[in-house]
Amino acid sequence: MKSEILNKIQKRTNEQFFLIAGPCVVESKDLCEEIAGKVKEICQDYSIPYIFKASYKKANRSRLDSFSGIGDEASAEILKGISETFQLPVTSDIHTDEEANWAAQFLDVLQIPAFLCRQTSLLVAAANTNKIVNVKKGQFMSPEGMKHAVDKIVQCGNPNVWLTERGTTFGYQDLVVDYRSIPIMQRFDVPVIMDCTHSLQQPNQSSGVTGGRPELIETISKAAIAVGADGLFIETHPNPERAKSDGANMLKLNLLNPLLEKLCKIRSAIR
Repeated sequence: MKSEILNKIQKRTNEQFFLIAGPCVVESKDLCEEIAGKVKEICQDYSIPYIFKASYKKANRSRLDSFSGIGDEASAEILKGISETFQLPVTSDIHTDEEANWAAQFLDVLQIPAFLCRQTSLLVAAANTNKIVNVKKGQFMSPEGMKHAVDKIVQCGNPNVWLTERGTTFGYQDLVVDYRSIPIMQRFDVPVIMDCTHSLQQPNQSSGVTGGRPELIETISKAAIAVGADGLFIETHPNPERAKSDGANMLKLNLLNPLLEKLCKIRSAIR
């Protein structure tokens, strides 16, 4: 079942857009199971292929005392359990070459963080696992420039590449989304995803805690579907105000169902 979902996404033959969703970071087994179960149920109602996402470790933090995870091994066990219990593909980001083979043991999709999208050795290490590699476009990158990230992976013999748009740096503390990026990156014959939550971050705050504009998640996601994005990335949490990471730009879990209903109508209209 998992391989069928991923194969349809990679070949871009699925009728509906797909969804990558979950909490920013693994906080606990109970939280991950709550979110995975609820999101899977919603996605089944709308025939949306669903991939569960939670980082086993957050390596890019503003402050030394920022929450980075409950431990790599503990988080890995939880992600394995989610995959087995709910029969869902799972994804998380990796940060070093050495992590690639280890993470490939329990992840179906290896995510490359935006800040590391040009890190050749990391892309090669991820490619060599033969897993799907989802590369987030750097906030400093043009969409045309992401062809080189795709080429690095494909030239290693791995054709399974996705690209994710997550906004472009605008000044020091804001991001903007250029929706031209989606069709431009689709020219590389890969699925292109819109990260609807990280694109609303307000980074580099003096407090050391990233801000966000979650009230605009619906706007970002509607526009992405309207211009033909293959998939959406949405971090969600039952209580974003209590989330241990990136709560300022997460979607409250009870808002996901009505949002997806609207997005499915847009998808149907443009097809």
